[in-house]
Amino acid sequence: MLKVVHLNTYDGNGGAGRACMRLNRALLEQQVDSKIIVHYKFGNDPSIKTFNTNIFKKYYTAFIIIFERSLAKLYLKPVRTPFSFAWFGRSVIKHPDVKNADIIHLHWVNHSFLNPKHLAQLAKLNKPIVWTFHDSNAFTGGCHVRYTCTHYQQQCGNCPLLKNEAQDDQSQKIWVQKNEAYQKLNINIVAPSSWMEESVKLSSLMGGRSIHQIPNTLETNIFKPLNKKQAKEQAGLNPDKFIFLTGFMPSRKDLHKGTQYLLDSLDLLKQRLGENAENIELVVFGNRNTEDVPDFPFKTTFLGTISDDEKLANCYAAADAFLIPSLEDNLPYTVMESLACGTPVIAFTTGGIPDMVRHNYNGYLAEYRSAQSLTAGMEWVISYPDKEKLEAQSRLTVMDRFAERIVAAKHIQLYKALTTPAKKKKGTSADV
Repeated sequence: MLKVVHLNTYDGNGGAGRACMRLNRALLEQQVDSKIIVHYKFGNDPSIKTFNTNIFKKYYTAFIIIFERSLAKLYLKPVRTPFSFAWFGRSVIKHPDVKNADIIHLHWVNHSFLNPKHLAQLAKLNKPIVWTFHDSNAFTGGCHVRYTCTHYQQQCGNCPLLKNEAQDDQSQKIWVQKNEAYQKLNINIVAPSSWMEESVKLSSLMGGRSIHQIPNTLETNIFKPLNKKQAKEQAGLNPDKFIFLTGFMPSRKDLHKGTQYLLDSLDLLKQRLGENAENIELVVFGNRNTEDVPDFPFKTTFLGTISDDEKLANCYAAADAFLIPSLEDNLPYTVMESLACGTPVIAFTTGGIPDMVRHNYNGYLAEYRSAQSLTAGMEWVISYPDKEKLEAQSRLTVMDRFAERIVAAKHIQLYKALTTPAKKKKGTSADV
């Protein structure tokens, strides 16, 4: 039986953690001996292991994570673009499940987990390494979100996120550390989106590596369409209102999430609707509090953080459309979850979102950074004549491309290719 061990910093905390756990379950259903080991474990799932074998090691790991993130603030400008340094890490090569695995599958390994030094140690095991890139950090000098910066195509340096940016700044030093480590490793990259695949090809660190485009998956038996009226009533929403749903809405200053564009587009929509604006309601989930949120032009309901997937799926199913104004995203789960529940998506044409949203088919792809275009998308979905058709097309997109069985099969095909004598040569690129 094929043995795969997944390494991730956290268990289900964030999109990468959820993607790792969902892939693990999908592989288990296909009779693969698949296991997860995390740097820091939040949950109580006994099947997910951790390198912290006692409470003291767990507290120490938590301290190092917090300390590294606090120390980073001394070097970074006060912007909300995530950046990881490579000061701390841990060795994983002596763990029995890592030693016995046929495939080592890396996911998100920052926050003092696998820095370049400890990544390089994996070469001693002489095993194929698969690495799913959930953001850009693996092929940059530290940032997770690049926006328009192209320094990663050279050797970083002059990083706009650092206080003391220079040609030989911390971003270039990290780039050098990563480059030295990667030269020792047989890394096979999984890019969940076509956007990520193209980004990797342009990078100076990973451009010549084997790249396979395989999307993430989700639980299609949980995230599924429900009776719209009943779902609204279950969520405590007015069944006669047109519901726009959106995810975690931070302050206006958070550039990555595009909050200001959403606010501007909603203001414009209210002006255009006139008296009919009373028929619209905005629902926000994932907000940690209601003290640092913008003033929305429509009646707004804040649901807070939803940790129960069935309750979250009901919210998606209750909505008439999902709004995501993100300016850069790999393959955001909120989009996939919404479509799986039969709810169309309005988003900017950016990142991996076009891999999921087909314009005027299961949603609307707005012109990048255009509030007017985002408003046009909202008007399109409000006036769409056949809502049931739109719901069916949204669900079909997920079942055809992102269902568990399909995504698991693509990973298994890659694993088998890497564990047979006729494995593909390093440096090729293929869609699996």
